[in-house]
Amino acid sequence: MACGMIIFVFLVCLLAGAFSVVKGEDPYVFYTWDVTYGTLSPLGVPQQVILINGKFPGPLVNGSSNNNFVINVFNKLEEPILFTFQGVQHRKNSWQDGTPGAQCPIPPGTNFTYHFQIKDQIGTFFYFPTTALHRAAGGFGPIRVFSRLLIPVPYPDPEDEFDFLIGDWHTKSHATLRKFLDSGRSIGRPDGVLINGKSAKGDGKDEPLFTIKPGKTYKYRVCNVGIKNSLNFRVQNHPMKLVEMEGSHTVQNMYDSLDVHVGQCLTVLVTADKEPKDYYVVASTRFSKTVVVGKGIIRYENGKGPASPDLPEAPVGWAWSLNQFRSFRWNLTASAARPNPQGSYKYGQIPIARTVRLVHSVSRGQGKLRYAINGVSHVDPETPMKLAEYYGIVDKVFKYNTMPDQPPASLENVVEGPNVLNITFREFVEIIIENHEKSVQSYNLDGYSFFAVAIEPGKWSADKRKNYNLLDALSRHTVQVFPKSWAAILLTFDNAGMWNFRSEIAENRYLGQQLYISNLSENKSLRDEYNLPDFVLKCGIVKDMPVPPPVYT
Repeated sequence: MACGMIIFVFLVCLLAGAFSVVKGEDPYVFYTWDVTYGTLSPLGVPQQVILINGKFPGPLVNGSSNNNFVINVFNKLEEPILFTFQGVQHRKNSWQDGTPGAQCPIPPGTNFTYHFQIKDQIGTFFYFPTTALHRAAGGFGPIRVFSRLLIPVPYPDPEDEFDFLIGDWHTKSHATLRKFLDSGRSIGRPDGVLINGKSAKGDGKDEPLFTIKPGKTYKYRVCNVGIKNSLNFRVQNHPMKLVEMEGSHTVQNMYDSLDVHVGQCLTVLVTADKEPKDYYVVASTRFSKTVVVGKGIIRYENGKGPASPDLPEAPVGWAWSLNQFRSFRWNLTASAARPNPQGSYKYGQIPIARTVRLVHSVSRGQGKLRYAINGVSHVDPETPMKLAEYYGIVDKVFKYNTMPDQPPASLENVVEGPNVLNITFREFVEIIIENHEKSVQSYNLDGYSFFAVAIEPGKWSADKRKNYNLLDALSRHTVQVFPKSWAAILLTFDNAGMWNFRSEIAENRYLGQQLYISNLSENKSLRDEYNLPDFVLKCGIVKDMPVPPPVYT
């Protein structure tokens, strides 16, 4: 009778709608980081580097699309630090972006826990410190985001996969480099190029970066984590099949070498089908008078014989690199992080609502070096702009739109201060980036991916739109701009928050070549943005202010 009564009550409640389906959260991935200084000799000279859990580069962050990541950072340095996760969009959650305009730095001797979901993304990314010039001392590491099991990937599973963090490197400390910039000097040429924190000497004593099995295919995840130089990446005698770039599956072309600009990441497949022995992986600087080379060893299992000292040649000039950019195409039939083809989003059919044209400049007045965008050189206020918005005290911290949408007639005069551009939520925007200088630029936009529809020499004008790739341009988060050239990107600003648009050239960013984009939803809805998390750090003028009631409902 008791069982019958329970069943009867259950059926009555079910018919009455008294039960609801409980949906489980997406899986969690947990990490704990101890951030310390240590002494290493990446180029044979002892120097101070930033370690995470005693490692340089830092440990792998590994998960799948829609996973929740919880990273508890213990700052054991003597100065504040922040980490950003380059390429991770932090949907509705710029509170976790790790840039000084959105988040207070982690004070020395304390900890902070990042908590974010990598929503509907796959690909190869990396993390690094955004404070001061800490990136010049390390603190960077790889991020792998896999497709969910039910989402097909447009290539067979590899035997294994390896991370290659390539970057230029200075033997001077980050503090010394910072003093150079503060005194009006450049940081100069790098002393070397590192691959995973080291560079092979070629003396027969080098340990391999990785060991591979003959006949097997491997996935190489490559990121330029350096601070200034574009690099060319190549594997001795082994062609590479490009399969992914900054979160997008690509048309799978073969390349002997690939230019990887500062802040950019890509994924290639490499088949171990050559004579079993050692081979060099090479990364060398591009577009510089003096070419600096870094190399590492890939060793065949049971292979015999050293790597040949004859390194594969690098391309010359930026026209080659421009043509390579034009060969990169979105794979329209591959599934995205969601179960729909990448090409189902017809970005080329959306009317442009606003055009923002950006030109950077440099000022050396009165012995002071500053970089600017449209005449404004960004300076971080003590109170992050995102906190100022939430607390309703914007007028005490910064002004919106001090930078015009079009560059002024003269860029000689530079204004210093917070550079915040307000863009309407869900507006489809065209951003033109012009480079009037003689060096290659690389830019990153946090919180979004955009369509890099064109890069061309000369100056931009409206009639150049006829040359845009409006069908299968890659959806990505960085774009390079060659000397005396321009780049065009298109995107919908549908991720509410405060997002950093920055030069990836560290000295330019540090000296003001960056801005923030404030993208606010008028609906004040949790569907668009999260409220201030309880655990967010407070600093500046909001440090002792009472927390406002929730803004979004």
